[in-house]
Amino acid sequence: MSPRFRVTVRDHMMVAHSLRGEVFGPAQQLHGATFVVDATFVADDVDAAGIVVDIGQATEQLKAVLADLTYRNLDDVADTVGLAGVNTTTEVLARLVADRLAEKVHDGLLGRPADELAGIEVTLRESHIAWASYERPL
Repeated sequence: MSPRFRVTVRDHMMVAHSLRGEVFGPAQQLHGATFVVDATFVADDVDAAGIVVDIGQATEQLKAVLADLTYRNLDDVADTVGLAGVNTTTEVLARLVADRLAEKVHDGLLGRPADELAGIEVTLRESHIAWASYERPL
C-alpha cells in the first residue's frame, strides 16, 4: 500500500434508540447512547497549502451532520433521517455519518475537491472498549 495522509476531527452525539432482534438482549429496550465520533479524511498527498482538508471546515461539517441525529430518539425520527426499516446499530450509524460527510465533500464544503481525496472513515466509539468504523471511497 502506498503512503497516505489522514486527518481526523472529533465530536460526539447523544441518541436514544432500541434495537430489534434477540441478539441485542436488553438493548431491545429503549436506551441512550453517547458516541464519540471520529471522522478521518484520507488523501494520497497534501494540497498546495500542505493539508488534507481544512480542519476547521471538517469540524463544522461533522457537527452539522451530527446535529440531525443528536438529542433525538432515533426510533421516532428514523423515517426523516434515512434510517427507516434498519436497526440503528453503531455500524449503521457510522455508515450514515460517513455518507453524509461524503455529500459535504462533494458539495465542496471541506476546502478541497472530492477528486483529490481518497476516502473517509468514520468511527463511532460506544465506550472505551467498543467501537465500530465504516470506510468508504469518495
